[in-house]
Amino acid sequence: MLKALLTTSRPLSWINTAYPFALATLLLAQPVSVPALVVGTLYFLVPYNLAMYGINDVFDYESDLRNPRKGGVEGAVLAPRYHRAVLLAAAVTNVPFLVVLVLLGGPASWLVLAVSVFAVIAYSAPVLRFKERPVLDSITSSTHFVSPAVYAVALNGRAPDARTVLLLTAFFCWGMASHAFGAVQDIPPDRAAGIGSIATVFGAAWTVRLAALLYAAGGILALSSGWPTALTALVALPYLAMVAPYLGLRDEEAERANGGWRRFLAINYGAGAFVTILAAAIAAAG
Repeated sequence: MLKALLTTSRPLSWINTAYPFALATLLLAQPVSVPALVVGTLYFLVPYNLAMYGINDVFDYESDLRNPRKGGVEGAVLAPRYHRAVLLAAAVTNVPFLVVLVLLGGPASWLVLAVSVFAVIAYSAPVLRFKERPVLDSITSSTHFVSPAVYAVALNGRAPDARTVLLLTAFFCWGMASHAFGAVQDIPPDRAAGIGSIATVFGAAWTVRLAALLYAAGGILALSSGWPTALTALVALPYLAMVAPYLGLRDEEAERANGGWRRFLAINYGAGAFVTILAAAIAAAG
């Protein structure tokens, strides 16, 4: 059971949601609230991911069985005997953190947190199933990763300045691009399972091109944020290089995009390291 919970929460991706919250809090909060920093970081590190990916693995079980890349770091194939326990564990681990975060925040942070949790549930849960609504699927997925940073801004209690808005919008473009590109490799199993997605509707080549445009847009927005945060625009370059070989990808060979997706997982860590070093340098410079 513990192994199933750990696998379904995608440990490789924990940092992708905890990091934006922690970084935004450290850079924007004056002064930093240690309880909010600790509780929020821990929440977005594990319980949030257990809910996001656990709900997905439960309700995507049938399609995951047809997907050759599932069963490892790219997603669990969660045996039905664990489904109820995973959903229960997601609820039990999320609720206490959410209660504390509500107590630590105010109306603006409550609204952002509600949107964030709703997006986690709506992406995979029956009836809503935003993951099967093309374009909305990429928007919802991006919300999963950007909302922790937006929540940190709201929790800080200050209206964001233009630079923060530009950087968060650039981050949102990154999130949409990453989801869209990630969906390309799943075109064959998704179509076999009758699942609609941005990639099954637009096709492999046009979805990759859209991802490239969104990565480029993110870079341009970051470049417009002013010195020295404009340097974050450099992060867009490896992602553009990643999708470039697949701009003409045909639907029947869509699974080849998995090679780019595996590079994406590594690029994320390099991009995160660059942003961390840059943020530390900016903070040190005052």
